[in-house]
Amino acid sequence: MPENSVFKDNLFEGKKVFITGGATGMGLGFAQAFLNHGAEVFIASRKEEKLAEAASETKKKFGKKLLWKTMDVRNNETVEDVAEFLSSEWGELDILVNNAAGNFVAPIAAMSENAWRSVVDIVLDGTFRVSKACYPLLRKAKNGASIVNIIANYSWNAAPFVGHSGAAKAGVLNLTRTLALEWADDDIRVNAMCPGVVLTDNVKQNLMIDENTAKMFEDYIPAGGVTTPEKMAQQVLYLCSPAADVITGDMLIADGGQWLVGNAFYQMGKKFLDD
Repeated sequence: MPENSVFKDNLFEGKKVFITGGATGMGLGFAQAFLNHGAEVFIASRKEEKLAEAASETKKKFGKKLLWKTMDVRNNETVEDVAEFLSSEWGELDILVNNAAGNFVAPIAAMSENAWRSVVDIVLDGTFRVSKACYPLLRKAKNGASIVNIIANYSWNAAPFVGHSGAAKAGVLNLTRTLALEWADDDIRVNAMCPGVVLTDNVKQNLMIDENTAKMFEDYIPAGGVTTPEKMAQQVLYLCSPAADVITGDMLIADGGQWLVGNAFYQMGKKFLDD
């Protein structure tokens, strides 16, 4: 059994997995988790150097190979190019994880239309483009396919300064449920996963959160505290596993109960304004 995993090591043996935004952070954590459970994994992202680093790190750490190719979810031509590559390389796709995201802190009143549009284009439109392009491959999966879309608790709970991301991810949740209905006859399950607070490099940079300010979150997370890409990967593995074969159109909230008791983003937003 892979280290820190509750799943058997060959759970995804022979499965073909595509993860967007897979070069860093949670996406790379997802990729390595699937690899360590027997899957073949392909990752895509905008920056070639980050993809090469991810593949090299994974090879050194786990002795396993990641397939990769540059792709910008905002550019349908690059999305179709990746879909064609996967068609020629694999011929089918068992699992798609839509993880590509864009975010930054900005109040709505000061946000330009271009700033708003850039996040919506990545998060919502990108999920649409990639899912649609991969649909013919997902239909060919021999034992059914699974899509997991990564969202956030502020997509329904709201938070200041991330209104563009919250609105886009709320759209992704609706898209998740729509696709679950439309593609059920093709034996494609579609779910969303809502992670807790994960201190990836992108989160630290784009949301201005560091180890010190992250302590504020602890008061608003009843169980588990600030979490890791590895723990969030376990949630994605579950949703894609046979144990979840009757789950579709649903949302797995893995935030330690944060959304139930208070919104840390709101408290941090107030502090941001006060400062």
